[in-house]
Amino acid sequence: MANKAFNATRGDKVFNIFNILAMTMVLIVTLYPFLNVLAISFNDSTDTVRGGVYLWPREFTLENYKTIFQYEGLLTGLKISVLRTLIGTFLGLLSSSMIAYTLSRPDFKIRKFVSVSLALTMYFSGGLIPTYILMRDLSLIGTFWVYIFPLMISAFNVFVIRSFMDGLPYALQESAKLDGANDFTIYYKIILPLCKPVLATIALFLAVGQWNQWIDTYIYNNNKPNLTTLQYELMKVLQSTQQGSSAGRNANDMAQQMAQISPESIKMAITIVATVPILLVYPFLQKYFVGGMTLGAVKA
Repeated sequence: MANKAFNATRGDKVFNIFNILAMTMVLIVTLYPFLNVLAISFNDSTDTVRGGVYLWPREFTLENYKTIFQYEGLLTGLKISVLRTLIGTFLGLLSSSMIAYTLSRPDFKIRKFVSVSLALTMYFSGGLIPTYILMRDLSLIGTFWVYIFPLMISAFNVFVIRSFMDGLPYALQESAKLDGANDFTIYYKIILPLCKPVLATIALFLAVGQWNQWIDTYIYNNNKPNLTTLQYELMKVLQSTQQGSSAGRNANDMAQQMAQISPESIKMAITIVATVPILLVYPFLQKYFVGGMTLGAVKA
């Protein structure tokens, strides 16, 4: 018996060592690209061209970030991006969860038809020109709401939330109805509190999608400086740096700037500026995010 216990303990130790080594390798592979980008963004541009910058800047400088934040429209873009992320995430979560709740109800007679109609939108799209014409006819072009309404409902998000709701006991809703609760009360006070994991997961998806979006600014609001977004402005900064020209600066200023800044350094600094804000949101949703991603993995 002692020998068996010894063998089991030794096996556990071997497994733990292997597990620690494997997780360490995964951690290194995951963190290295981000740390490398961070190091290059803080490294002197002329020195970066030599190569060999890995985890720590060889010649520390803030010029790359100073160049980015000197561009006009960046603060406006940051404000609009934060605003669209907050409003878009809230309204997208609200609309998707309400549709999912309706489709999860067995007494909703046309839920199969609605589900099929939603599923078709995942495979077929009207295309860019019909979408632009639709936005024009709805008078959304040149407005802030062109960032919100087209992204409010996603069939994928609806189906993920509905799958979670399908796993909840329907007896909860029946009991609430016997106590006099209506559908809105059941949805708000019973269903939503039980759906925190999946709602947090979808909220993260929506927030990342809204934060990273810039093509809609380019298509619908490129001539509206007061409605520009951070990602669109960063894209223009990168393009102007690569092309050696910049709106709002004279040739001498740009020549002097280009002597200090290279497109590679600007690209890395832009990556950090665009990534860090949304990364700060993840720790607050991590607990629920893990629970939502394992949805359906274990069935009782």
